[in-house]
Amino acid sequence: MTAAAIVVIAFMAFLASFVQRVTGFGYGIIFMTAAPYVIPSYGESTALSGMLAIVCALFTGMGLIRHIPWRKLAVILITFLIVSWFGVRIVASVDNLMLKRILGGILIGVSLYFFLVNGRIHLKPTVPVQMGMGAISGMMGGLFGMQGPPAVIYFISCTDRKEEYMAITQWYFIIGNLMMTFYRAGNGFLTAPVLKTFALTFPAVFLGLFTGSRVYRKLNIETIRRCVYIFIGVAGVVALVS
Repeated sequence: MTAAAIVVIAFMAFLASFVQRVTGFGYGIIFMTAAPYVIPSYGESTALSGMLAIVCALFTGMGLIRHIPWRKLAVILITFLIVSWFGVRIVASVDNLMLKRILGGILIGVSLYFFLVNGRIHLKPTVPVQMGMGAISGMMGGLFGMQGPPAVIYFISCTDRKEEYMAITQWYFIIGNLMMTFYRAGNGFLTAPVLKTFALTFPAVFLGLFTGSRVYRKLNIETIRRCVYIFIGVAGVVALVS
């Protein structure tokens, strides 16, 4: 990859980490708005996104292990791990341009959801609910590297404290992205360029986390979220027409 591509990827890693530190999720959504256009293949872009997302979630999640509500996490996580394996396999056999077009539609849908529906859906931590949201999240994670939205709908509904919410989301992303990294390696997506780019850009993750932690204490989180949702929607339109 060119130096310009590395700069773009580093900036997206910074921005994605900033957003996740402020809102608790969103790394894959932000990073994948640009990554497929500067990384050689779609599968490699999801691999890099997942590896950087692990670093991002670990930074926040390490101090929150004791707050994890395992009863609310176990079923959705296991379902995700199973379904995401199939999603990764599909990426290996589908045309990159088609995936980018589908990604554009997904981004627009995510943006509209958070503008129009977010906060109006309340889910209980039952086994059927966890399996359903885990399956949707697993397919989105395997195909597009953005398993967050379906899982966050469930996590917001079933947690009572912000520490519990942050713990369950970050460890869901840590474990899920770690397993998908193994899946992607098995499908040939964990290439030398991906590893080199990871080494060059993961410091941007720490800068994004540091900045996000500072901004979180000073700015209105709802304003930041709305700006993020607009950005996601615009990126989706660009992905569809480019």
